[in-house]
Amino acid sequence: MAERGVDVSALPQEVREQLAELDLELSEGDITQKGYEKKRAKVLSPGPSSASAPEPGPSNSSSSSSRHRRTRRPHRSGGTRDERYRSDIHTEAVQAALAKHKEEKMALPMPTKRRSAYVQSPIDNCTPPDSSSSSDDEAVSSESAGPQQSPDTWINSSLHGSSTSSSASSTLSHGDNMCYFVPDPVGGVGPPDVPSQAQARGSRVDLPANAVVRGMSRGQSRSSMMETADGVPVSSRVSTKIQQLLNTLKRPKRPPLSEFFMDDQEEIVEVPQVDPNAPKPEGRQIIPVKGEPLGVVSNWPPALQAALARWGATQGKSPALTALDITGKPLYTLTYGKLWSRSVKLAYTLLNKLGTKNEQILKPGDRVALVYPNSDPGMFWVAFYGCLLAEVIPVPIEVPLSRKDAGSSQVGFLLGSCGVGLALTSEICLKGLPKTPTGEILQFKGWPRLKWVVTDSKYLTKPSKDWQPHIPTANTDTAYIEYKASKEGTVMGVAVSKIATLTHCQALTQACNYCEGETLVNVLDFKKDMGLWHGVLTSVMNRIHTISVPYAVMKACPLSWVQRVHIHKARVALVKCRDLHWAMMAHRDQRDTSLASLRMLIVADGANPWSVSSCDAFLNVFQAHDLKPEVICPCATSPEAMTVAIRRPGVPGAPLPARAILSMTGLSHGVIRVNTEDKNSALTVQDVGHVMPGALMCIVKPDGPPMLCKTDEIGEIVVNSRAGGNMYYGLHGVTKNTFEVIPVNASGTPIGEIPFVRSGLLGFVGPGSLIFVVGKNEGLLMVSGRRHNADDLVATALAVEPVKTVYRGRIAVFSVTVFYDERIVIVAEQRPDASEEDSFQWMSRVLQAIDSIHQVGLYCLALVPANTLPKTPLGGIHISDTKQLFLEGALHPCNILMCPHTCVTNMPKPRQKQPVGVGPASIMVGNLVAGKRIAQAAGRDLGLIEDQDLVRKVKKILGVAVCTATCVQLHKKAEKIAAALMERSGINIGENVVLLYPPGIDLIAAFYGCLYAGCIPVTVRPPHPQNLSATLPTVRMIIDVSKAACILTTQVLTKILRSKEAATTVNIKTWPIIIDTDDLPRKRPPTIYKPPNAEMIAYLDFSVSTTGMLTGVKISHAAVSALCRSIKLQCELYSSRQITICLDPYCGLGFVLWCLASVYSGHQSILIPPMELESSLTLWLGTLSQYRIRDTFCSYSVMELCTKGLGGQTDMLKARGVNLSCVRSCVVVAEERPRLALTHSFSKLFKDLGLSMRAVSTAFGSRVNLAICLQGTTGPDPSTVYVDMKSLRHDRVRLVERGAPQSLPLVESGTILPGVRVIIVNPETRGPLGDSHLGEIWVNSPHNATGYYTIYGEENLQADHFNTKLSFGDPQTLWARTGYLGFVKRTELTDSSGDRHDALFVVGSLDETLELRGLRYHPIDIETSVSRAHRSIGESAVFTWTNLLVVVAELCGSEQDALDLVPLITNVVLEEHHLIVGVVVIVDPGVIPINSRGEKQRMHLRDSFLADQLDPIYVAYNM
Repeated sequence: MAERGVDVSALPQEVREQLAELDLELSEGDITQKGYEKKRAKVLSPGPSSASAPEPGPSNSSSSSSRHRRTRRPHRSGGTRDERYRSDIHTEAVQAALAKHKEEKMALPMPTKRRSAYVQSPIDNCTPPDSSSSSDDEAVSSESAGPQQSPDTWINSSLHGSSTSSSASSTLSHGDNMCYFVPDPVGGVGPPDVPSQAQARGSRVDLPANAVVRGMSRGQSRSSMMETADGVPVSSRVSTKIQQLLNTLKRPKRPPLSEFFMDDQEEIVEVPQVDPNAPKPEGRQIIPVKGEPLGVVSNWPPALQAALARWGATQGKSPALTALDITGKPLYTLTYGKLWSRSVKLAYTLLNKLGTKNEQILKPGDRVALVYPNSDPGMFWVAFYGCLLAEVIPVPIEVPLSRKDAGSSQVGFLLGSCGVGLALTSEICLKGLPKTPTGEILQFKGWPRLKWVVTDSKYLTKPSKDWQPHIPTANTDTAYIEYKASKEGTVMGVAVSKIATLTHCQALTQACNYCEGETLVNVLDFKKDMGLWHGVLTSVMNRIHTISVPYAVMKACPLSWVQRVHIHKARVALVKCRDLHWAMMAHRDQRDTSLASLRMLIVADGANPWSVSSCDAFLNVFQAHDLKPEVICPCATSPEAMTVAIRRPGVPGAPLPARAILSMTGLSHGVIRVNTEDKNSALTVQDVGHVMPGALMCIVKPDGPPMLCKTDEIGEIVVNSRAGGNMYYGLHGVTKNTFEVIPVNASGTPIGEIPFVRSGLLGFVGPGSLIFVVGKNEGLLMVSGRRHNADDLVATALAVEPVKTVYRGRIAVFSVTVFYDERIVIVAEQRPDASEEDSFQWMSRVLQAIDSIHQVGLYCLALVPANTLPKTPLGGIHISDTKQLFLEGALHPCNILMCPHTCVTNMPKPRQKQPVGVGPASIMVGNLVAGKRIAQAAGRDLGLIEDQDLVRKVKKILGVAVCTATCVQLHKKAEKIAAALMERSGINIGENVVLLYPPGIDLIAAFYGCLYAGCIPVTVRPPHPQNLSATLPTVRMIIDVSKAACILTTQVLTKILRSKEAATTVNIKTWPIIIDTDDLPRKRPPTIYKPPNAEMIAYLDFSVSTTGMLTGVKISHAAVSALCRSIKLQCELYSSRQITICLDPYCGLGFVLWCLASVYSGHQSILIPPMELESSLTLWLGTLSQYRIRDTFCSYSVMELCTKGLGGQTDMLKARGVNLSCVRSCVVVAEERPRLALTHSFSKLFKDLGLSMRAVSTAFGSRVNLAICLQGTTGPDPSTVYVDMKSLRHDRVRLVERGAPQSLPLVESGTILPGVRVIIVNPETRGPLGDSHLGEIWVNSPHNATGYYTIYGEENLQADHFNTKLSFGDPQTLWARTGYLGFVKRTELTDSSGDRHDALFVVGSLDETLELRGLRYHPIDIETSVSRAHRSIGESAVFTWTNLLVVVAELCGSEQDALDLVPLITNVVLEEHHLIVGVVVIVDPGVIPINSRGEKQRMHLRDSFLADQLDPIYVAYNM
């Protein structure tokens, strides 16, 4: 149990007893580490060896081993701490940091999840407990630390020595007292009691918000309403969470960012200013470090094959290799004689026996893949040396297990770049490879075609007596190729020449002092790196007996390598930290094991800063088994530079090398500083010895030109030596940058001619020319100009005791670039038994720990089900594949926490709106000076409107197949209804009458019946019988608001209105008079009412806007006539024409076309209720084809139904004879920005049925004017422009070319109707704007609505919206404000009058826009980005809630994709709109409510969300 410097056995008995007692106290947590060390020093001070200054580090040796014994640890249970990242000092630091957070008591809102969304992999397929620990390629990846001062100040005296040594787990680490997370006040996630059926999309609901009637004043932005919950009780669970989220966001962000630079002239992106207090390197420029000269030994072989030939001939019986079976027992021993003879046989077979007699398939210099499992080193040795003897180049690769192997296509890239066409393998391995049903070996993804050759002895041919392999003296030809995966996952082949292979073996022999006949235990992978260099090449050169311990044996019996060292009295062992850790965890007090024979325990990943604790802990346990402290030899290697440095075995009794205790903050700035300020963020690093013999080494800056670093600066280690790789085979471009680096000094002049090789290791040279490594280039995460090391972050995450939550060895840290900076992502595998609360608590504590210790924010932390991360062949996590899955949205996490608010610190500044202080005259002059014409446009002249009453026209109208009516029949029906109205007492002329009918002839008859009786009709969509609770309140509200005197309806609907079901939703006793018009007596009214003047109201038009406003507008008789005439002129509607209308006939232009236009113009209309399409999709297109219709009108929802439902069936429709070549114009009637993507895909899909690409166009109307634009027969085709989206946010229009980044295509909304004038106005100053300027669209026309129909008669509202004058320019004209933003652009096209055509572009409704960060966003733009983020996102909708952006996305895929969407949605909105999403809600398809016009009702969605009625699959609150 002795520890460094103190021989405990030599101490007096009572001192030993006191020490044992202290150890006991420490291991049971009764005393802290600090207190323990104090007391121990006191006990030891009078002791004999006190002069030798014991290191307090591993002092707790006895404690940790006694603890292991006492608790009888089960065999490496899944919860064991992975010693590679284990450091008690670090654990305590993390716990201290968390404790600090605990005092702040910030509650993070926990995500809500529907129960079914807990997708976890079934328990039975989760990883066996032992493999949970780390594994071979597991040294995740690591980052450079940063630059610090003169070398002697930062290496701490060995008193601080092994500050990272591992004692028993620290007292703080008992989870419960560290819980800082405040639980969610509102318990579980049961299904809400409110039915979510309300928004079922099938029923196309129009839902007004809580009885907000009329439009709001335009000036008042939507946001003022958002501050209150719009009548939603704030106590709902969602709003509590949002409140929690807001509280967490109120905490200040870390960096004070003030500087900014201009990006794209107008985009202001903050760049983190270099902190003036950040440490800077102050040392002198580094001088290259020289290794000792490479000695020349007379009997060194001229080539590696020559050594094998020599031992094969002279020492044939001497053992070369012993392989172990799965239980750890020797399986076979290969002697040097056998190795030589089999290699020669293989070389002969390869060169002479593969093809037919005359052709030689392999020539010297060809590349051959070696595919051998880790459990079969013998076959590999023979194959490798056989290739060397045949002078073909071996390329060892991993055995492919399936088509879906992680990184499989990248291995294919390696084989392709090396030109490999042949693979050598063993018979057993070949049998195990995946096959096609016909028995051929599967063609792996991305691999070239390979010919497979089995190399078992029985298939080899013995060469004839006279054949001898050709063994030339080592030269610069390539000997073998070792594979290497880059940070991005690309696998490249490092070519090593014959001379480099030989020189490297010589250098290793000299550095490690190998002697002939020694025994070496190799636990590493023998195909590459140290396992190959020491265990296959150098060992043969020195006739060493190698005992190979495969990975599988280590998993089954972790102590096997220690036992092998003991049994064979091995002198050297090659291990990784993982093997030290596993052996220590499996250790029982085996009295018979002795490691006294070891002179070198080479730690292959000793360059990982977190290896210190494993080495110390192993020494603590095995010092009792005669392990000498000085034999532990960490080393640093890389595939390109090969061995960079190795610690030589020390002299027994000499003081051990010092450790460097560095400040992590300093490292992140690239400088070396002793850690003084905050002991929580210290990194203890051990040296990796000296430079290799015969090598020269420098430290250069990791990015930019290879400039020499200063002595206190962290940089990349570059090496010049004959013993390194020469190139990436077949890749000349990347080779130059890595293998031919010439360092330059501060002034930029090269320091010499000789090229250096980049090692990919980041480090510095310490006192005594010792090399220290603090990370690897591939684990470097550059965030806001600071460098963080992936390994350090893993260590911090694991120090937050994750025992119950995640598997320690399966954690991936990488960065993704989002919005001009790298963002850190951590992915870990969650244990199947971890509860939701545990996981969330662990995640939130990891966030705080990393924030406290590394001062860096995490962007995303994701937990995935056990066994789902892609693995490397030796069980490590495949980082680049994990990153790829994350970016593709295919990781399928079961828990996710995004924290964009904390770590995105480079957001553009919020826009400060400039006060408008400029007078009208100067604006006017400014416009003219700039040569801008005022943005206005007008339709053709309307001519005189002959003042006829609508009712007089007698023509015929035709419904679809259900019933047809000529005007005479219509007239008679209308008379019956008028008579019924007049007979009823209490219904007077001028009273409002609600018409409640399904689309059809009855509706039209009832409309005219009302006019005949002098009543004012109000058309209302009937309630949906299957969904009364959602649709009846809207009907009730319109009836109440319009103060209707009676309801005209059908028999069926009368029953529904009076039914029990209706009674549960509304008060059915207070309905006005209900008149059933189905069976009225044949009566004529005594008179037919004629309005005394045309300004009288003809009808009321009620509609629910997308913001949930119910508005009714008054339409006068004059307006009706003017509108019908305008449409007749625009569309050239004559009595001979037939048009088809597939629109809802209850409001807007749909009602006008359905009920008024055909009676006015006398053409024949075919009316198709859109509801009918749900049962018969082809009805509309079939009708167009059957009646050869030239003009048709539809809505976006109809177009979407056809696109989605019939898009794939065009061949079937063609076969049925559907032909749309007759359609000249298909107009989409809407009150929104044209949906370019939808109209485009509709045109494209049905082009095959003859639909002209020019046929589809859009109309535009608003509440104040039902039809402003309508693409008619004359006039040019609608033009398209591309607008820069960033300028739109600033309320400007900047036209760009097609394909410009951040461009938005806008299409003209159709030609302006005759008699209509529009002007673009600044909504704040009410002054006219210039051409191509964004402003509110104002309209002047004879068919403007007269005003809002209100109960209270707030005239100021009406005056503002319907009769407004410009503040300057033309102060006489009265305009109506549409409430839509848009611009007018004069095009090069000419209109029917021969003038240049002015196109009107609608951008969106002012009421709908979101004001965030001072900028104006149109929800549709954000939604378009969201829908593109992942294939499983269907519809999406956004709204704001107390300045947080909420994104609701419908999930079309399986529920396990739900959490994949959260980071992708956050990324895309940040990248494209520079906004941070506050809440992401994933819901089922059909949840987002859509009204009859196909518009999303975002305010209803918001109200349902806040009232907790959505039953979401997942709600993520982004921190």
